[in-house]
Amino acid sequence: MASIHRDVLIDAPAAALWAALSDVGALHTRLVPGFVTHCEMDGDEARQIRFANGVETRELIVSVDAQARRLVWSAAGGRLTHHNASAQVLPEGDSRCRVVWIADLLPHAMAPAIATMIEAGLRAMKAHAEAAPARI
Repeated sequence: MASIHRDVLIDAPAAALWAALSDVGALHTRLVPGFVTHCEMDGDEARQIRFANGVETRELIVSVDAQARRLVWSAAGGRLTHHNASAQVLPEGDSRCRVVWIADLLPHAMAPAIATMIEAGLRAMKAHAEAAPARI
């Protein structure tokens, strides 16, 4: 199983970034606009997502842990037989935070493509949050 670990330092308060990350149905407007172009909730525990590259997926929301500022989700379908990921917001002082994104997936051969998407997502998150931290 492939395991991908990426993180980014963002010049925005951890509480503000967590508020955007934990708003699981507003991914395309509050957290990563441009990277995700559509997000629609399917009940309380799943969402349909369309990425800017045209990939569409259904993600099951596994956990929204406000105390740890950690979101966990799972997706399967297409060429993936297994996908489980988490994103956690860690404070780095009063006005900065670090976002840690970890994904475990199968088949292993999909790791480079998924890593590229994670890196693009983190860049979009950083750019959006730093452009106007009060807006996230």
